[in-house]
Parts: sequence; C-alpha cells; structure tokens
Amino acid sequence: MPEAAVQNETLARTGEAIIRAQGIEKYYEQPSQNRIQVISATDLEIVPGEILALLGPSGSGKSTMLRMLSGLSRPSAGEVFWHGKPIDQAEINVAIVFQSFALFPWLTVLENVEAPLQARGIDPEERRERSLRMLDTVGLDGFQAAYPKELSGGMRQRVGFARALVVEPEVLFMDEPFSALDVLTAENLRSELLELWAKKTMPTKAVFIVTHNIEEAVLLADRIIVLGRNPGHIRTDFRVQIPQPRDKKSEPFTQLVDYIYKVLTRPDVMPQAPDQTGTKVRDQRQMHYQMLPHARPGGIAGLLELLLDKGGRDDVYRLADDLAFEIDDLLPIVDAAQLLGFLKVEEGDAAITETGAEYGNSEILRQKELFRDAAVEHVLLLRQIRRALEAKSDHTVPEEFFLDMLDEQFSEEESLRQLETAVNWGRYAELFDFDASRRRFVLPETQEEEAGAGEEEA
Repeated sequence: MPEAAVQNETLARTGEAIIRAQGIEKYYEQPSQNRIQVISATDLEIVPGEILALLGPSGSGKSTMLRMLSGLSRPSAGEVFWHGKPIDQAEINVAIVFQSFALFPWLTVLENVEAPLQARGIDPEERRERSLRMLDTVGLDGFQAAYPKELSGGMRQRVGFARALVVEPEVLFMDEPFSALDVLTAENLRSELLELWAKKTMPTKAVFIVTHNIEEAVLLADRIIVLGRNPGHIRTDFRVQIPQPRDKKSEPFTQLVDYIYKVLTRPDVMPQAPDQTGTKVRDQRQMHYQMLPHARPGGIAGLLELLLDKGGRDDVYRLADDLAFEIDDLLPIVDAAQLLGFLKVEEGDAAITETGAEYGNSEILRQKELFRDAAVEHVLLLRQIRRALEAKSDHTVPEEFFLDMLDEQFSEEESLRQLETAVNWGRYAELFDFDASRRRFVLPETQEEEAGAGEEEA
C-alpha cells in the first residue's frame, strides 16, 4: 500500500482526522433513471498540522469536493465525519476563502470582517477587538474604514482572509484563492500565508486549498491530492517531502511539478513519482514510446505564432485565458510543441526555442520540413514507422504491427488514439501515408506509383 494510504488509514483508525470522508459520492439523478456521476466513491482525511492541496483538471469535481467536506453540500452517498461524528450532527468550525473575494460592497473593511462574528452572536466590543487584531495580522491596519471598491484585488483578498480567520476556524478551506490576482500579488500573498502558518499566527489547525496551479500546490502544501475526472476520483495522494522554504528552481521542486503535470495530462498512464530527495529518477516509460499528446500540427503552429507575438514567452495559464481555452485543452498543444523541441516549459512559462521561432515564422512548405525533422528526431513511433516502410520491399506495413507494440505500453483505446495522432503527424510531415481501406501504412511515393499504375491499366 502507498505510504500516504497507510498514513491515512492509520489516522482514520485512531480518530486523529479532523474531517474524514468515507465513500462519499456526488451524482445527479435524471428522469431517464440514469444519473450523472460527478465524483465516484472517495475516502479522504484532513488531519491537524498540514496544508492539503487538491489539484485536478476542469470538471473533476474539486469545488464539489470542497463543498461536501466543509458541510456546504451533502454527499449523494457516503458520509463525512467531523471528529468522528457525522458532520450534520456536529458543531463544525470551518471558514472558506473564495476566489471572487465575496465581500459586501456596502460594508466597510472592518464591518466585513465583523460580519461572521455578528452572525454568531458575539458582542460588539469583542467582535471589534478580534476583527481589528485580525486586520493587523493580514497587513490591513489602517484600512478598517475603507470600502471594498477602494481596495486593490490583493487587499480585498486579504479582507477575505481576515474574515475567514477571525472566527478562528479549525479548518480553513480556500477555493482558488489566488487565481483572480495578478502574478506578483498572488506570489506575495502565498508567501504571507506560509509565514502566518509557520509562525502559528493563524488560529487554524489545517488548511484545505483547491487550486489549478501546480507550482502553487508544490510551494504551499504538505500533502497533495490529484483528481482524475469522468467521474472525479483520486489518482494520487502523497506527502511533499521538500523542506520549507521551497526553491522553485531546485531539482526536487521541478521534478515534482513535472510529475503532477504528467498525472494531470495523461489519464491513462500513471507516471513514476520522483525521488524528492534530489536524486534523479528515470522513468522507464521514457525509454520506450512517448505518450503522444493529441494535438494537431495546425494547433501547434497557431500556439507558436501567438507566442512570437508575445515576445517568445508567456505564462501557460495566461495563454489559456487569452485564447478562451480551458487549460486542459491547451496543455496537449503545449506538450506536443515541447515534445517536438519547438518550446520549453520553465516555471509555468512556455518559452519558444530557436527552431520553434523559425517554424512559427516560416511558410507552409518550410514548416513541413521543420516538422518532419523534429518528428524523426524526437518521436520514436514516427521514426519506427518510417524506417519499417523503407525496409519493406513493397513499402507498406499493416496497422496491426504497430498496434501490437503499442499494446504492451498503453490500453487498447489509447493505442488506437496514439496511432491516430501518429497518422495525423506523419501525413502532415509527409513521412508516410495511411491507406484506411487496407489499414496499412505506405510511403507517399508508393501510393503515387500504385495510383499511376492503376491509371495505366485503365
């Protein structure tokens, strides 16, 4: 059993978990008696003394999971326990920081922070004293009389933190708390959150943060859970062993970011977890076929042209926003361009390479040449298909030959998708063609010769 699973099982047995979810599901019944399953049966614990980050692609149920664990929403099946009692029978003490700040615009900063204490019936003098103390803690001393519209995004989110922390929650839930902020403000607030946590200035025993930012999770969390989707389920649950403060440029940090990235983008393959002590771990799969991202050459060209317009480098998540793409739709294109050597992904930024810049600036015929060279150099499957065709006297090879080899590494469905992508890339690069009627790969010149012979016979 994985280390994290053993640890969680032990915590569940000893009752140390603050919140324990047992077999929780979320689904929606349909008139047809079918149901839409959002989250499959899941076990999960939130324990004292840890920041737990929940990552997952869009549609995997991250926010739904948060709402069930915090008591905002009941599971369709299973049970959530608060210190061993069913959550709907217990007096829970949690607070939530939302992505959208969710402040009352007609109230001052101080009144916004006092609001949850007022709802709990705390007398005016005590709630004012506690609220002022919390505003000072988050760096907003002197802004108590200001209104939200007078504050920057970062300051408004600080008010959100203060309002959540003033009730002294045992568990602090955070739903994408930094995603609406600019990069520098978000970085600053993350550092302040870690400082408050390390100094135990925060009156809370555990933090549960939902995020789509891989680096943010590795930077903040003691433990990371990555969800898969259709329906939502836990793909991996592990502790981050890199000591704080964490260096984003260190080898263990970048290896862990890369591992999570692969877990998120390759649903049919579980990559090997890195050694977080700094020893480089070889993934045996990298010694066989790479997982071809399912992206089209036109999408790769479009991405490179957009990067050139932005000076050759941009944040991947900002690119997705600019294109109005879901990040899950853009990542395969980024992955494909990186595999072909047209760009590098460094610290969340996509940086175009010299070859990528030439590709983006070239006419279509030159792009095909560059794509062909990159495909032969970097993609083992395409190289093997081409060489097999050149070696055969009739320059044709049945599709089944390559499916048999791919089946050793991928599922049957994924093998077919890998071959479909290979055909797409190979045709574009004019490395080979595919005769769908015979289910055979052929060299382009062989196809032309056969067509010519047919015309002569006719």
